[in-house]
Amino acid sequence: MTDATTPDRAHDRPDELADRPMTWPVVSSHDLHRDDWVVALREDVITRPGHPEEFSRLTLEHPGAVVVLAVDDDERVMCLRQYRHTNQREFVELPAGLRDAGDEPSVETAKRELREEVELEASDWRLLLSTYGSAGISTEVHEIFLARGLTHAPRGDFEMEHEEAEMERFWVPMAELLEAVLEGRVRQGPLAQAVLAYDVLRRRGALDAA
Repeated sequence: MTDATTPDRAHDRPDELADRPMTWPVVSSHDLHRDDWVVALREDVITRPGHPEEFSRLTLEHPGAVVVLAVDDDERVMCLRQYRHTNQREFVELPAGLRDAGDEPSVETAKRELREEVELEASDWRLLLSTYGSAGISTEVHEIFLARGLTHAPRGDFEMEHEEAEMERFWVPMAELLEAVLEGRVRQGPLAQAVLAYDVLRRRGALDAA
């Protein structure tokens, strides 16, 4: 038993402050939806270790995505406006894309998406964050990159379609984008995470050492 003056020994070691892999027993599993697209919906019946009670959990299988915070020499961020039908909203977002090209390294996917979506390439790449978008239901992992040293790069024969064909691209000063995030005017998760991480690292002087 611990009290206010006695540290909990299970939680006072910094190297234990990390997510841990774990698998609970799966009694049964079946697909609710699966087709030729990249995501699928699965229902698993599971139990707690050492307990007989069974309960179901849904899993949205997802290959993951890359997100690019592209910052130019004037501290401006390349942003997009994109319609998302699920939430019936046009979001301010960052260049991004699915990791649907097999074993392609995530940074290579990020480079391709930056070129295809906004016709930019970067000489300086850094992984800012790797986050689970909604760990309670989806396997999707966001690999969020910082891209600097930007220059124009034609997208070649890649053709925009569907929602992407209507995207608007524009530059926003980093300070203005940060305020929009903090005031709740811009709410898309990976963008908010990227901007907040950038601001913290900048204040620490960590970006200069990258």
